[in-house]
Amino acid sequence: MEVKGFVHKYGDNVDTDVIIPARYLNTADYKELAGHCMEDIDTSFVKKVRPGDIIAAGANFGCGSSREHAPIVIRESGISCVIAKSFARIFYRNALNIGLAILECEEASEKISDGDEVSINFADGTITNLTKKETYKATPFPDFIQGIIKAGGLLNFLNKRNKQEK
Repeated sequence: MEVKGFVHKYGDNVDTDVIIPARYLNTADYKELAGHCMEDIDTSFVKKVRPGDIIAAGANFGCGSSREHAPIVIRESGISCVIAKSFARIFYRNALNIGLAILECEEASEKISDGDEVSINFADGTITNLTKKETYKATPFPDFIQGIIKAGGLLNFLNKRNKQEK
């Protein structure tokens, strides 16, 4: 599985209240929520994000609450992957559960700039900065995690697998 997109760059400790401010959580419409993704840190994010784009961030991305809304709105806004130095553990698990690809890679986090075009090969963990002609290496996901991401989340993956077994 591979993705390619332009980078939206953020710093350390991007918390879930910045990803999706709590004041909007009175709706269950994920597309509507995605219209507010990152607005407290980057008011232009929803206007400039395109399907396939990538977020690169510093350490502790997704800290704060345990709400699943944060990775959901990132995915629904069109982001194909988040690369960070590190993720808050509950965000990491929630992201995988809903099928948002995430990679920890300190070198990529530090060297990728806002607006760079990046491609990612999930099978081998290669992150290629097409703008700077640099390559970084993340630990690739095992096949079953790649399957969860391809299926759009853990429940979709399990439902698909159960149907195939019958």
